[in-house]
Amino acid sequence: MTQMMELIGICCSSLSPECAVELLPSRFSFINSSPTPSHHRRRHHHHHLFSRPPIHATTYHSFRNPPPTSATTSSTCYTPRRRSSRSKFACCSSLPRPQPPAAAAASEFQGDSGSASSSPDDSSVAAAAPAAEEDDFSHVIKFNMSDFNISDRVSVGLTSRADEVIFEATVKDVNNPLHNTKVVLRRLTSAHAKRRGRRAIEVLRRLARRRLMYHSYSMQVYGYVSSSSTGDTGAFTLVHGYHGSFSLRHWLQQSDWFPTLEATLALDEESARKVGDDTIGGPAVSRQLRLIRVLMRDLLIGVNYLHSHGLAHTELRLENLHISPVDKHIKVGILGNAADLYESCSETLNSKIDRREMMIAFDMRCVGYIMAKMVLTELMDSSVFMKFKAFLTKGNDSSCLREFLLPTIYRNSSSGNTGLQILDRNWGAGWNLLSLLLATKPSQRISCLKALRHPFLCGPRWRIDPSMDIIKWNLGSTAVRITEEYIYNQQQRRRLAHFIELMEMLNLHSKPRHWLELLPGKWRFLYSTGRHIGLTLRQPPSRVLIGDVRLTVSKASMPNANFSVVSDVEFTVMVGRDWPHNKVGVSGKLQVESLFRLKSGRRMYLDAEDSPKRFPSLTGSAEGSVLKILSSKKWKKIIPIKEFPSSLPVVKLVSGDIGLTMMLNGPLGSDVEKAQQVIHELRTQIPPEIFDLSKIVCGTYVDSRLLILRSVNGSALLLTRSCK
Repeated sequence: MTQMMELIGICCSSLSPECAVELLPSRFSFINSSPTPSHHRRRHHHHHLFSRPPIHATTYHSFRNPPPTSATTSSTCYTPRRRSSRSKFACCSSLPRPQPPAAAAASEFQGDSGSASSSPDDSSVAAAAPAAEEDDFSHVIKFNMSDFNISDRVSVGLTSRADEVIFEATVKDVNNPLHNTKVVLRRLTSAHAKRRGRRAIEVLRRLARRRLMYHSYSMQVYGYVSSSSTGDTGAFTLVHGYHGSFSLRHWLQQSDWFPTLEATLALDEESARKVGDDTIGGPAVSRQLRLIRVLMRDLLIGVNYLHSHGLAHTELRLENLHISPVDKHIKVGILGNAADLYESCSETLNSKIDRREMMIAFDMRCVGYIMAKMVLTELMDSSVFMKFKAFLTKGNDSSCLREFLLPTIYRNSSSGNTGLQILDRNWGAGWNLLSLLLATKPSQRISCLKALRHPFLCGPRWRIDPSMDIIKWNLGSTAVRITEEYIYNQQQRRRLAHFIELMEMLNLHSKPRHWLELLPGKWRFLYSTGRHIGLTLRQPPSRVLIGDVRLTVSKASMPNANFSVVSDVEFTVMVGRDWPHNKVGVSGKLQVESLFRLKSGRRMYLDAEDSPKRFPSLTGSAEGSVLKILSSKKWKKIIPIKEFPSSLPVVKLVSGDIGLTMMLNGPLGSDVEKAQQVIHELRTQIPPEIFDLSKIVCGTYVDSRLLILRSVNGSALLLTRSCK
């Protein structure tokens, strides 16, 4: 048996998550402490298939090198003395609950990462009978305070609530299986705190069925100390494992957290293989990305372990996560507030499914907050994080997080930001995963299994077939990154036109009803494929510096119009003949307004006469190269189209009357001649479609993040959703 597991561990250390998940079906249930008979395994085959979390290289590493039997992995204290009368698959609605989870899920919880806020009445908790509950605690040890040597200090990473007192201690009883083991004593003073402690012990009964996963990803609860067996008025102390002096929050608050944590985890070639990487070392950005992949995959496996056992954590915060220095795994807390995903047996099937999805989605949002803080250390500042949370709670789309955070990132580090580089790598895959974890609608949030297969958490050795959504995200992110380089040489312009054509080919929202839903909002102008006139070789009579250019689209109440579109151009007029170094001048604003009506339409392509394969293309333009690429083997696997149509569906934009307003501050506001010169310079620099909205004739691409409009002369306008 040992040789078989060793062989499986060696083979799976280099496999992708998909292959590793499929490698161990339910027949390997012999991993549990009590083997399941073959006829029982056949009976519960589907149960194992859907409840087992993903097995990947990290888990096999634990198989090959099980944690040593120390403070973190003493298996003796969990050896059952006698089978409880409770059934193995008993309904958990009878377990003591820390709070009503349905109410917590409906309010999305409050706190730093959404910790539960509602609590049961203390008087009802005090009426419980702990003596009957302690009969069910046979799977843990009942200690006495005389069994411990109490330390005179407590580590900074052991956070507590107002109704808890924390001690560090060492087991001194030589007859105890935890002799000389360092533990944490958590004295619970209030009735609510005692209920959390008893809940942590009850949850252990369910999780310890798979001891190896429990030891690796959960904080071990060894037992309790109770001074009273007749009521809830006596002291109740929870005894759990000690996993280092720092929580993950305290690690990230260190100025040198990255090299220190990297040295603590001792990342080697085997650790790199666990995340699909083929090398160790390298630049600081690559090393930090590798470390974040290790931590995030560990966290997701631990959370999925809870979800697969019908539990939601509800308190995933940096303070509750500890990294064990022994087995290098993240521990997800003592689970005193864990909620049952199927709490009430009287609920209908649909309500149970909705409740389960809400609780899982809440945990995934907490994981998203943790990932954001690990990558972007600016969010460790409480004021910045509150703005970050407020942006999401106001209903803004999470796909616009990059647009929202860029000013904060650039303000704090003008010379470059490591977190921004990490999220921008692999065509913006990090921003995509972050947006899926923090999606506004709970139903749109990614699950643990899908997150483990996301390209951001998979190194180059793991080949992941991207979905259509990932492909469109990558194209859009690459186009946005090119526009931020500002220097538009011929090669860059060709690449941008190429990516814009690809996005239009893959547009899924081509009907007017899609545009009615996605188009309203503020859009910031990024790039135009039309003419570009800069200031380098010209000496205009008025020196005007263009700021942000935005289109504000709002639903119109007019019967013959769908939208009201307002073009806002912010600019600064330099006073004098020379450009000041600080670019300070007279500010102004140009505003163009018009009404638009949406209609269905098609964008026609001209057929190339010399094309043997009869692909529609425009001579000398980007369409021909796009269609040539889409017909290659690589793209045919993703888009199984034998022959491309001669036209694509678009949305026609029919404009009404145009209104123009310009405001100039200071003394220039009364100078008519100067105002005319400023308008002439604005019309020279900005695309004509921004100045004359009637030239915009159709929309070819729209999603929650990007917008592409086409003008009457065929040039494209690329815009991104603005957060201002």
